[in-house]
Amino acid sequence: MTTSLEGFNATTSLVVNTGFERMLTEKFDVKIGRFERLGLQLFSVANCFVTFGHVSGRSGGSGRSITEMEASFSDSLPLSDEFLVISDLSAHSLLAEHRHVMGDPFIRFYVSYPIYGQDAKLVGCIRLLDYQTRELTENQHLLLADFATIIERELALGVIYQNQIELVKQNRNLKRESLIDPLLGTWNKVAIARSLKIEMERCSKAQKPLSLLFVYPDQIDDLRAVHGAALSDQLLIRTVSRIRSCIRPFDALGRFGSDQLLIVLPGASHLVVMAVTERIRLAIMTHPELVENVETTMTICAGVVSTDTYPDADPELLISLAEKALLSARSAGNNTVVQAMPGQPDLII
Repeated sequence: MTTSLEGFNATTSLVVNTGFERMLTEKFDVKIGRFERLGLQLFSVANCFVTFGHVSGRSGGSGRSITEMEASFSDSLPLSDEFLVISDLSAHSLLAEHRHVMGDPFIRFYVSYPIYGQDAKLVGCIRLLDYQTRELTENQHLLLADFATIIERELALGVIYQNQIELVKQNRNLKRESLIDPLLGTWNKVAIARSLKIEMERCSKAQKPLSLLFVYPDQIDDLRAVHGAALSDQLLIRTVSRIRSCIRPFDALGRFGSDQLLIVLPGASHLVVMAVTERIRLAIMTHPELVENVETTMTICAGVVSTDTYPDADPELLISLAEKALLSARSAGNNTVVQAMPGQPDLII
């Protein structure tokens, strides 16, 4: 009867930032090797295998090595939920003619004890091998049962922690999804506002400027009214893609309103942000979009603000200034960029 490990990955290394980190990050084969060494000492046998169906090749030796021949013998016998003790293999009706009993390495003593998973299904066996005929004492019977229980608990602990790690990953993904705009794949309003606050604090401590800009696609409202939301959504997605190509990987891009995009540029002065905005404007304008087989030129309006011109502004004030600059740009007409500067009458709060 052969089964596989239920819910157990032999190659997985767990990383948990707790006091159990060293134990949990220990590789599966290292754990098994530790149990096998313990089994050798407990039962004074030639070899002890903790097998889940296959141990050949695990030692790294050649197929003619003693250990590999012992492993080959173990692998030739199916996993079994029967507690089996064979004191003399040479006298056994079925195994006496096994090539590793009749020939090298002349195995004589064999024990197999089942290992169960959390669902009470067989997952493996403890195998004891020796070259002398012998009996298993009553005390060794008890030790073997205890030994199997310890291995089962170790496996169960590994599965529990794997499940815990998976839950942590899922929670992180859910948290991330709650901060991502489902259509555009950018940060949503809450996330981009939080990113702005964090980056402003970092730049303030580092004595570096920070800039932000609002971008609004000029034609998006008319295209939505004529062609519907599905097409306008696709155009907005492509606009976001062009914006991403113009900014740095660590710049933050988020959807702040229905069609309004906010970009946070840490370390960018008022001169740098204007250059970036111009790059975005040209990237969008010089790549017409195909709307129902008709090339349509897209343009943007943008409102820009920087902390090097408003050094005392908090995140809320910066957003307000950038929004007012965007309104001024839209009032001036399509394809316009306005930078918020102190003293502008329409930007006085």
